[in-house]
Amino acid sequence: MLNVIIFSLVGGVFSLVGGILLLQNKKTANGLAKYATPFAAGVLLAAAFTDLLPEAMHEGEPRDVLVATLCGLLGFFFLERYLRFFHHHHEHGKNNRTSSPLIIIGDTLHNALDGIAIGAAFLVSPGTGIVAAVAVAAHEIPQEIGDFGLLLKNGMDKSKVIWVNVLSALATTVTAVITYAIGDSDSSFIPYLLAITAGFFIYIAASDIIPEIHESLDHRKKDIRPWLLLAGALLIMIVSPIAHDYIDANHNHDHSELTHDEEEHNEQDHNHEHEEEDEHDEHEHDDHNEEENHHDHDH
Repeated sequence: MLNVIIFSLVGGVFSLVGGILLLQNKKTANGLAKYATPFAAGVLLAAAFTDLLPEAMHEGEPRDVLVATLCGLLGFFFLERYLRFFHHHHEHGKNNRTSSPLIIIGDTLHNALDGIAIGAAFLVSPGTGIVAAVAVAAHEIPQEIGDFGLLLKNGMDKSKVIWVNVLSALATTVTAVITYAIGDSDSSFIPYLLAITAGFFIYIAASDIIPEIHESLDHRKKDIRPWLLLAGALLIMIVSPIAHDYIDANHNHDHSELTHDEEEHNEQDHNHEHEEEDEHDEHEHDDHNEEENHHDHDH
């Protein structure tokens, strides 16, 4: 549970660094968003295809897993289609009229979904959870720059913008902990929750971020964003096996030791109960002999 809390905070609150940077230096923040966004797309795609989906198919029926992935993709499409305030990486131009409350609601809902993704991933293994948290953090940094920019444009005070976004980011931790706690008691839905998360990641990268890269292409300048997308994917493809080989191995080792200690404790309790039963039987046997001796004496 501690890992879930720590890494969900990384995925949620840590991502606010981009927005806070915007308050200090708008030009630097916008540059960070420009280059962090394609990197995040690569991270999201690699996390979905090389970690979440393989884990989901290992635990559940492949066809059902793919159907759940499609549902996650379509579900996010309809959320973005009919709740336009729900998701954005930039300020959407100067004519944006989205109100501050709607921006905050959309960001909080988005953060809550991120938390479900992280909690579900940790239910599979710590390695998968860390990969999901890294993917969420990479995606949320440019996302939060857009949120900060919109709220500032709507006239909200800088200090209030920070506190509102911090509270909104905590939704990631809350839903991550709840998802993890529920999953401990019922793990049958985990592979399908992972698949929905994969669909969520694929949609963000393929329909939102990548088209943005194509639309803003300037042939007169050298564009490194496609290579940043590739770098993000390669990072996860490198980090994921390491996370599983070392972190999961240590986790399983600790779990095995704990299980062994519990077995020894149960065996000791069983032996103690058996000894008490033997002592009880001996006591009853002694009482029976005393009664017989007393009866013979009376006779």
